[in-house]
Amino acid sequence: MRIIGGKYRGKKLISPSSENVRPTSDKAREALFNILRSRLSGGFAQLKLVDIFAGSGAFALEALSQGFAKVAMVDIDTKDLLKNVALFDNEKNNIKIVKCDVNRLSEMTEQYDVLFMDAPYNKGLSEVALEKIATSLKKGALCIIELEKNEICNLPNSYRLLDERRYGIAKFLIAEVI
Repeated sequence: MRIIGGKYRGKKLISPSSENVRPTSDKAREALFNILRSRLSGGFAQLKLVDIFAGSGAFALEALSQGFAKVAMVDIDTKDLLKNVALFDNEKNNIKIVKCDVNRLSEMTEQYDVLFMDAPYNKGLSEVALEKIATSLKKGALCIIELEKNEICNLPNSYRLLDERRYGIAKFLIAEVI
């Protein structure tokens, strides 16, 4: 695993120790950041991203490398992401780590411009998490939801589907908060 773009391009990340952590592929991350760039034409410099089910933290750290102002990483098990965050000592003021389960997401107090979410596949957690995190997302926030390619996710009423993409075994829903 490595950072694929931005100021930390090529920086190696520590692979997850748990088989339960499934990092988003480099190819998919590159495609998703191209989508973000095209949809967020003003750039990333003023934006905050929240990564739910952050796992290794690779997506949020990629966001920092590519110019996001701040990132938050949320996971019930932060062991793997803490190892990777430690590699970014210069960014510690721009990284927030929240150790909690999906049912406590509504307790988050900050407002985010972008959501990336990669819940364990086929467990029904994506819909629950989208409901819980909705109050922490700004109106118009761009949301990327990673699912297993055959998994169904019924977006809550506060979200509108914009696009759907497939990369390997993963399907990505691109939505916005309405």
